[in-house]
Amino acid sequence: MEISSIISAVFIGIVIGVLGRLVVPGRQRIGILWTILVGIAAALLGTAIAKALGVADTNGVDWVEWVIQIGLAAVGVAALDRSRGRGRVRH
Repeated sequence: MEISSIISAVFIGIVIGVLGRLVVPGRQRIGILWTILVGIAAALLGTAIAKALGVADTNGVDWVEWVIQIGLAAVGVAALDRSRGRGRVRH
């Protein structure tokens, strides 16, 4: 993997993570670093799923791939938020 690929993955991860976080209703109790990491994982996994479905490389914008990635990021953010919220006492 080249350095440009790593930089691209981080940038796309930031965008996907933030968009995924915006899709999840309410306030999330996770930091920006976790959001970025979830976004990177969602971007990589979403690309793999899109390739498996044959929708990763299309003419123009790959909307289906973006929807898959953002959906995965939203699920990841919500799951991480729930797991980090357990064990805390709410008043």
